[in-house]
Amino acid sequence: MSDPVGKALDCSLSELVVERVGLGIFVVDRDMNVQMWNRFMHEHSGLSAQQVIGRSLFDSFPDLPREWLTRKVKSVFLLGSFAFSSWEQRPYLFRFEHDRPITGGVDHMQQNCTFMPLTRGREVVAVCVTIADATDVSIVQREREEALAKLREYANHDGLTGITNRRYFEAQLRDEFARWQRQGGELSILLFDLDHFKKINDEFGHVAGDAVLRTTAQRVSAVIRPGNTFGRFGGEEFALLLPGTTIDEAMLVAEKVRLTIGAEPVQVDGVRVPVTASCGVAAARAQNDDYVSLVNDVDAALYTAKREGRNRSVRFA
Repeated sequence: MSDPVGKALDCSLSELVVERVGLGIFVVDRDMNVQMWNRFMHEHSGLSAQQVIGRSLFDSFPDLPREWLTRKVKSVFLLGSFAFSSWEQRPYLFRFEHDRPITGGVDHMQQNCTFMPLTRGREVVAVCVTIADATDVSIVQREREEALAKLREYANHDGLTGITNRRYFEAQLRDEFARWQRQGGELSILLFDLDHFKKINDEFGHVAGDAVLRTTAQRVSAVIRPGNTFGRFGGEEFALLLPGTTIDEAMLVAEKVRLTIGAEPVQVDGVRVPVTASCGVAAARAQNDDYVSLVNDVDAALYTAKREGRNRSVRFA
């Protein structure tokens, strides 16, 4: 014998759960007409159940992704199986506001959606869609990704000058050299060294020496092409990678860099510190077995420039 009181109680509990649960829950039929709309959906959309039930979902929310959502619901009717959509695939279905700080970088509530078939016997008669607020998760993940990106940036850049460090520069040089070996073309490299830098440190102090290194990096960065890799090779030594550049063209760049560095003294706390640079230039050639041998070539050219009196550019012979 059935228990009508028990059934009524179960029904009331089910309705209470649907209304109180911290999820958006709504049901649509095959024509995308709304059959159920819980409190979460009411509170976040501003439309009550009375306003949306019996109407097309798209009449109430014309900005919904109609084609995508219709296709998703139809697949559940056809296959009789669950379907899902995460905030990473589609940030949100409904343009709901969230209550997190605006500093999180998220404009609207991020949502995970589940599409569940509701069956009578073997027939799917409706689809229940749940909306889970994933804003906190998305903010945490974005912050983690931003932190990792900053760590990668710090790992690739010199802390004093802000330009790329030697490790990153050599990785770029290795890749460009491998490309040159496969495809041919032109590839040049500059290696330049600040003249008598130890004397600058001894006479003006290490603070002045650091200022000279920073200013040098700034001056050179301002006159080179954006696509060229510029890095601190170590100490007072800098390197510039020039893909698609002949050695004659690289010599012109070297002179431009050298003249830019020595154009005027560096001002440090009212003191004018004169700065010049010596530059070696080399281009990839058939005798280079690897990028290290190209570095040896340009290093030899730099040594020649310093031996011949400094403040000059010399190509590898």
